Amino acid sequence: MDANRRIEGALDAAVAHLEAPGAPPRLAEALRYAVFPGGHRIRPRLCLSVARACGDDDCRTSDAAAAAIELLHCASLVHDDLPCFDDAPLRRGKPSVHAAFGEPLAVLTGDALIVAAFETLARGAARSPNRLAALVGLVARAVGAPAGIVAGQAWESEPTVALTEYQQAKTGALFAAATVTGAAAAGVPSLPWRLLGECLGEAYQVADDLRDVACRQEEVGKPVGRDSTLGRPNAAALLGMGGAMARLKRLVREAMEVIPDCPGAEALRAEIAAQTRLFLPESLARELA
Repeated sequence: MDANRRIEGALDAAVAHLEAPGAPPRLAEALRYAVFPGGHRIRPRLCLSVARACGDDDCRTSDAAAAAIELLHCASLVHDDLPCFDDAPLRRGKPSVHAAFGEPLAVLTGDALIVAAFETLARGAARSPNRLAALVGLVARAVGAPAGIVAGQAWESEPTVALTEYQQAKTGALFAAATVTGAAAAGVPSLPWRLLGECLGEAYQVADDLRDVACRQEEVGKPVGRDSTLGRPNAAALLGMGGAMARLKRLVREAMEVIPDCPGAEALRAEIAAQTRLFLPESLARELA
């Protein structure tokens, strides 16, 4: 089964579990709305790509890890769009969850997706308790304080923050989680895989900054120009378009170079090259080649 089918199947099973009889109907609807249809699923694809490069001897566990990573990403988007943060009316080309269901249900939807990520891990890796213990710790580190996505969101409430520190928490943490959980799900040491995820996470954030400055809302499916409006660090604004594009290219090149030795290293490099082209809309991706 290819990666897309594995990811969508695992996510559908996770959300179906949340829609079981007795669930509040509008919450259940909001949960599915927040997860489907998805974007490029870059983070869970990265997780499965690393697992495959390391042997992927337990597909049930790696599928659960990939689904957990994407559920956490979806939760972060729901919360990021809230009126108290970005107040974004659109996400993935449709009304954001708070715009469609109201702010209280949006808060609860994000909360429920975070819990669902850990429940999905627990169910999927139950037959591999040693791997499950490692996975829970790795995912928790990527979500909370001091350097997970919650911390990344919190930096926006501080008077000053360094661009790299902000990006590593806001975006890099979940990319790093994707690579280390992919390795852990396959039963190999996870630490050597962290740098790959950090490089790709920073690259993705630079690409997002470029989109925010240079693209139209119709191209990216969400409001643009928000970093400037909200006074947030933005690589394109700080470095210029040329400087930000050069930084993006350097980060992708570094990511290729830090892939640990493994049976599927070459296939993984090809996969990363294909996925990084998805970081930018076509109008900018040509400059990345």
